Amino acid sequence: MTRDGRPRRLPSADYAAGPKLQACAALLTTAVAAWGVTHVMAALPNGGGEAAWPLAAILLWWLPLSWCERPIRARRDDQARLDALRVTVQIPVYNEDPEALRACLRSVLAQSRPVTRVRVVDDGSDLPYDDVRTEFEQEAAARGIETTWDRTPNRGKRHAQMHALAGDDGDVFVTLDSDSVLDRHAVREGLAPFADLRVQSVAGQVLVLNRADGVLARLSPLLYLPFTLGLRSATSALRQVRLNSGALAFYRAGVVRRCAGAYGSERFRGRPMQMNDDSLLTLHALLAGRTVHQPSAMVFTLAPARLSHHVRQQVRWMRGTAVRHLWWLRYLPLTGAAFWTAVAELLHLLLVVAVPVALVAGPDHRAHLGAAAVATGQAALAMNYAMALRLFTVRRSDESTRARLVLFALAPLAALWRLLVLRPLLAYAVLTCHRVGRWGTRAGVEVGLAARN
Repeated sequence: MTRDGRPRRLPSADYAAGPKLQACAALLTTAVAAWGVTHVMAALPNGGGEAAWPLAAILLWWLPLSWCERPIRARRDDQARLDALRVTVQIPVYNEDPEALRACLRSVLAQSRPVTRVRVVDDGSDLPYDDVRTEFEQEAAARGIETTWDRTPNRGKRHAQMHALAGDDGDVFVTLDSDSVLDRHAVREGLAPFADLRVQSVAGQVLVLNRADGVLARLSPLLYLPFTLGLRSATSALRQVRLNSGALAFYRAGVVRRCAGAYGSERFRGRPMQMNDDSLLTLHALLAGRTVHQPSAMVFTLAPARLSHHVRQQVRWMRGTAVRHLWWLRYLPLTGAAFWTAVAELLHLLLVVAVPVALVAGPDHRAHLGAAAVATGQAALAMNYAMALRLFTVRRSDESTRARLVLFALAPLAALWRLLVLRPLLAYAVLTCHRVGRWGTRAGVEVGLAARN
């Protein structure tokens, strides 16, 4: 609600990248990546070695390929089958800001393609949601949408999800975070790829809802880009996405039903594994068929506005991904692109560590260290701007062109944050990946929607 008691206006967005823009951007990104790699390697001892720069170029495969992704459209003769799908949206709730939860639920009920039912599970929150629940159930009844609202003891997100979906007869399950707001056409767009019977899961595109809540929230779209519209878009072009976002993802119900037992009881080093739930569901979907990203199925989510929250969120994600890499290397077939993209990520991390070590430990390192640092900085700047071009593929109702240009100009600041903050955090997260928990970052309300007009 706004200050005067009116319902908050929900944001909307559309995917604006046409084929010509994509082709030009892909060529530009390829040129920038090639220049950056050769520029850095030329500054290393002996030109970086004969094999070093081709290896580095290969590890940036995802930069140009991300521009090959396009929204997946269903053929007209498939539409009737898509319209007949029973869609269940599952929303786990734990100490969520009531205003954010209210906006989340309103966005689900306001979809241009109505859902069949919405299942909310309050996982033992410390907050009362009586008013939110009453408004939600009344509006859902008026629209003819089935609802359930259960409260359970606090056992973690996965248990909340499976509590809701056990016995559900839906054809497609939608997992939606309680701090996220759907674009009006998100469900319609997210269902389109299921016209291909080989597709088992669809990842939505994640946008930041609270961009005005300080420097960290404003930088978050840039910090998320390499994953949301970088690696995820590139692997989607191969039809082998390895990691959906918990904020919004679509799954064929059979995938979730088959993995329900393993999903709720996963353990790592003897401890129950609750983090990285989205990547485990994606893994099961990938083993069953194709997994894609639909850039036109958009969701707005709340990003951390405080440093402590941001650090804890990043460490949780990084720990989960570190564990999941072990699963990918163990279970993905060697003949699939997904296995080799996971290997490429590991090689990229090793290269990031190996180059500085080689510079410092190698003979006559002082003569090369300064030149390599300058070259790396120049290449990182160019490649971050190339990646930031993806910002212009989305038009938002709550963002002006000027605001997008300002955000684009901040790309170097995001690059510096990754280098000085996120890289050290990644090392810490990998070394402590055995520390797995339930919700991880939410002992209380961490970020909410201010009552602005």
